[in-house]
Amino acid sequence: MVATTTPICDFGWPAPAFDLPGTDGRCHSLASARGPKGLLVMFICNHCPYVKAVIDRIIRDTRELASLGIGSIAIMANDPAVYPEDDWNNMVAIAQRLDFPFPYVMDETQTVARAYGAVCTPDFFGFNADMQLQYRGRLDASGRSPAAPDARRDLFEAMRQIAETGRGPEEQMAGIGCSIKWRED
Repeated sequence: MVATTTPICDFGWPAPAFDLPGTDGRCHSLASARGPKGLLVMFICNHCPYVKAVIDRIIRDTRELASLGIGSIAIMANDPAVYPEDDWNNMVAIAQRLDFPFPYVMDETQTVARAYGAVCTPDFFGFNADMQLQYRGRLDASGRSPAAPDARRDLFEAMRQIAETGRGPEEQMAGIGCSIKWRED
């Protein structure tokens, strides 16, 4: 497993469109996932220890962000042929077991992950109401293990600021996670 850090935020970058199948049996798009104040696009997977360390915090934060008008969606783009724990059936089981408050969708062709420039799991992209990128950073100080319970909630605070002002914080800490498992052509 290769640990990768995310690039810095490219403020104002427009969110690429997508239409992907969800574990709930519906297709989800940029338009259907967004909230009136913005959208959090997350690239996650089932097997990654970085995601496993923070999935409860992701669920907590996305529930709270929904009340602030921020929609959320999680995209799984890894190649399940290499990591079977990331296959469709396991995605459905995890989304149901953990009661995800956001659509969990599969990017089987990896075109959406490439369009976003996703590099790792988790990788967070926070957009304002105009679907302009305002946050590209970490959830909090967690790594392969959860940070302290009272750790600063970087992602949540940034997305709350975006909901209130339309603009993300100027200073952002890069996220870290397992590299995306790209298909070999």
